[in-house]
Amino acid sequence: MEEHVTPVPLLTADQLAKLPARARDVVEYRKSGLSLNHIQGCPADCSYCIRHTYGIWDMREPRALMSDAEAVEQLVNHRYFQPHVTPIQVFNRATDPFVPKVKAHTFAVLEDLDRRGLGNHVLVITRYRVTPEDCARLNALTSIKVTLLFTYSGIADRRLEPFPSEVAETSLRTAAALARSYRTVFYWRPLVPGINDTSEHLAKAVELSRIAHATVFTGLFYRDEIAQYYRDNGLPEPYDETARRKIVPEALERRILDAFADSNGGPLFRKTSCAVSFVHELPDYNGHYGIRSELCDICPLQQVKLCAQAHRVPAEDTLRSIATRLPEAQELRVIDISEQAAIVAGLDDEQPRYYLQHALGFQIHDQRHPHRSRRHGRADIGWDTTDATKAST
Repeated sequence: MEEHVTPVPLLTADQLAKLPARARDVVEYRKSGLSLNHIQGCPADCSYCIRHTYGIWDMREPRALMSDAEAVEQLVNHRYFQPHVTPIQVFNRATDPFVPKVKAHTFAVLEDLDRRGLGNHVLVITRYRVTPEDCARLNALTSIKVTLLFTYSGIADRRLEPFPSEVAETSLRTAAALARSYRTVFYWRPLVPGINDTSEHLAKAVELSRIAHATVFTGLFYRDEIAQYYRDNGLPEPYDETARRKIVPEALERRILDAFADSNGGPLFRKTSCAVSFVHELPDYNGHYGIRSELCDICPLQQVKLCAQAHRVPAEDTLRSIATRLPEAQELRVIDISEQAAIVAGLDDEQPRYYLQHALGFQIHDQRHPHRSRRHGRADIGWDTTDATKAST
């Protein structure tokens, strides 16, 4: 029997008003989905947590901004939400969905979405304990497409990551063995040169990749706020500069690919949406097939074929028509549409771009953020920056 856990306390109106503006916005579009975050605060204290950038790093005890029912209503009635289309992420920005105090809220959200008959992808990212009872409850979901992504780094330095990776490993083994209606992904991150990239680390990752339905590898978000926290606390700074995108140096990627090829690792992906789509036997919802020369060389052949069959280059009129649904996309300018991607301008931030991308299943790139060849949306750090700039991502 699952032990009874008291629901997370609600913040008062005064406490809500003191939160930073971004923290008060419980529905936010991120690249891999529309993110629901009405529970905030995490005890794991990972030094690189994205909470630094939302001004809520000091929130370690989970607190609720509203009820679960109110949050789901906000999500499904949000202007960016498209039934059966928009990928959803639950509690991926400010807490862990399987923290004991949070878990009841996670299941309340999942079961509410499922009762509505929605067929959307739902991504649940965790490093905490997942029990056989949790797996049975997840297997009872019949409509939404649930993927559990188990964050694992193998970082041993408890100053950087106090919560041990061994917990995520155990949870992955449990969840993968019991999976029926949901799927599992070994979410290997953040990879940082000199910290968790030894031959032993790579060999362990190959081992765990054979357990999960798929593996995604990625690097560190090293934003200004995180770098300042490292300096203030005397932590070893992994890079000399910060970046807008995750950092995966070219030499590190090459070692990862070689390790998986040499040791017959499980299905490996560079992009979260590629792995999530693969495990549900669906084409990539982010339309990465358009830039396949940079990404699809490591994908299973059957997945490449599936994405190729679904690949459709949208007409400019179609793109503009979809953009009219969003007030913030009224200034959209279509610069170019190619087999690879649509290049657009006139969007204030990335959220409407993600909406367009998921509506079309096709890459939508912002002209303001040029993307270097072969870097597929990653930071320039650790790559040869003399190559020609391509379409942005």
